[in-house]
Amino acid sequence: MEPRTFDSADPVAWCPGCGNFGIQAALKAALAALGKKPRELLLVSGIGQAAKMPHYIKANFFNGLHGRALPAAAAAKIANRALTVIVTTGDGDCYGEGGNHFIHNIRRNVDMTVIVHDNQIYGLTRGQASPTSEPGMKTKIQPGGVILAPFPPLETALALGCGFVARGYAAEKEHLTELILAGIRHKGFSLIDVLQPCVSFNKLNTYNWYAGRVYKVGPEHDAADRAAAMTLAALRERLPIGVVYSGAKPSYEELSGLDGLPPLADAQVSGIDIAPVLTDFQ
Repeated sequence: MEPRTFDSADPVAWCPGCGNFGIQAALKAALAALGKKPRELLLVSGIGQAAKMPHYIKANFFNGLHGRALPAAAAAKIANRALTVIVTTGDGDCYGEGGNHFIHNIRRNVDMTVIVHDNQIYGLTRGQASPTSEPGMKTKIQPGGVILAPFPPLETALALGCGFVARGYAAEKEHLTELILAGIRHKGFSLIDVLQPCVSFNKLNTYNWYAGRVYKVGPEHDAADRAAAMTLAALRERLPIGVVYSGAKPSYEELSGLDGLPPLADAQVSGIDIAPVLTDFQ
C-alpha cells in the first residue's frame, strides 16, 4: 500500500513550512506500512490547526469539541474495536482544554494512539502561549513573557502509568513514522508527543532551535525501565526523541471483558421494545 492511498481532496490550510506537513507525511507512511484500508481507520480530533489533520487524510474521521477528542475516540473504540483509532490533537487542545480527559483516558487505557502536535503555541487563535510554551516567550497576550513552567506531558504520562510514551520531531519523518507504527501496535493508550515548529507564531522554537537540541534515543536506553524513562523525559537542555517507555498492561477492553464480546457496532438492535423505558419519563 502506498501513502497516496490516504490522500484527501480537501485543500490544506496550513502555512507553508508548517511542521504539521511533516506529521501528515509520517502518518500517511505509517498507515501505508500498517496495511489498513481507509475504512478500517478512524481519525479523531478536537479544535486547532492539528485538529485539521483528519480532513487531510482519507479515512473515517470525527471532529469533536475543543479538548474533547479523547472521550469521543474512546467511545468509538469501545463501540467498534475493529477500528484503528488515532487522535490528532494539539498541545493546547490535549494538555490545556483537554487536560482532564488526558489524565483519565491514560488511566482507562483504551486502545488508541494519541499524536500531539506540540508546537508550544496556540496557532489557530493566532499566537497565545500554550501549556507547553517556554518561560520567557513573548506573545501578544504575554508581552512581558511567559512566567509559568511548561506542562510536562511525558513525565505526566509516565507518572500516570501510561503504557507507551514517545516523543517525535516533525522534521524527522522516517523516525516519526516508526514511532507512530509502534504506538498503533501497542495494545492500550499510546502517547506520541511531536515537537512541531510553528513558522507563523512561535519565533522561539524554530527549526534551527530544535536542530541544536533534538537527538535520537540510542540503544543504551531501556524503554522497559520506567525510572530510566522518567529521567530521560525530564531532560530540558537536550530533547531526546524516540520511545521513552513501552510496557504491557491490561487495556480497558481486556479489563472490562469487551474483548470477549462482539463489538457494540455489530449488535442487533431490531425488534427491541423501548416502551417500558419511556414510561419512566411520562
